[in-house]
Amino acid sequence: MRRQFGTVLATAGVLAATAAGPAQAAPSGSLPGGVPGAADGRPPATAEIFATNSTATITDPADPRLRTRLTRFDREVRGVIRANGAHAGRSTLLDGVYWSTEHRTTTYERSREFDVGAVSPAGLRHIAAVLAKRYHQESVLTFRRLPRSSPQANAVDIEAPGVTARGLRAALAADPAARRRLGGGSVTVDSGRLVLIAPRKDLALARKFTARLGVRWKNVTLRYGAEEFVGAG
Repeated sequence: MRRQFGTVLATAGVLAATAAGPAQAAPSGSLPGGVPGAADGRPPATAEIFATNSTATITDPADPRLRTRLTRFDREVRGVIRANGAHAGRSTLLDGVYWSTEHRTTTYERSREFDVGAVSPAGLRHIAAVLAKRYHQESVLTFRRLPRSSPQANAVDIEAPGVTARGLRAALAADPAARRRLGGGSVTVDSGRLVLIAPRKDLALARKFTARLGVRWKNVTLRYGAEEFVGAG
């Protein structure tokens, strides 16, 4: 899976002010350390998996393959998560927009983000490897939510409302630094929300990029965590 901006995440995350500026405050219900809790008694979502079953390189945003809702894929991935002892939470349908160095143009992909709970780092990595092998993916992206102070928190998850796939495509085409260091991103199909998962060291660049998209930083929700691209092994 390509580096991507991410997905709409329905649960609350690790939120904090950063050197890049203030972000939205954490909602009530978070567990100590900034990890989100679940009010209904189910295990809290502590990680996300970003995955697709597509192996095609699509360069036309009007391609009919981008209309799929990945319904069967959703059920299958939830089954894999549960079969490996983790809790399968909500999944969100995404429109991905990525920059292809090989084709020197933007490419497009339908994918889903899966909230995962009751899972260890090794368990999360194993599930991602199973999915990469089953769906013939070069890699599957995972994001494990952590407190800002954790030495393992090498990435950030930036969420923002009011973004379209068309706007993301235009902004990416106009920003060589974002293409090179961030690679691409996703917008939720049903609610038009951007989630950018980026290396923590590139937070300042990511903030500039969200401004190019018309996002005001005060409307951003910021999480810290550990990202990993997991291959089939």
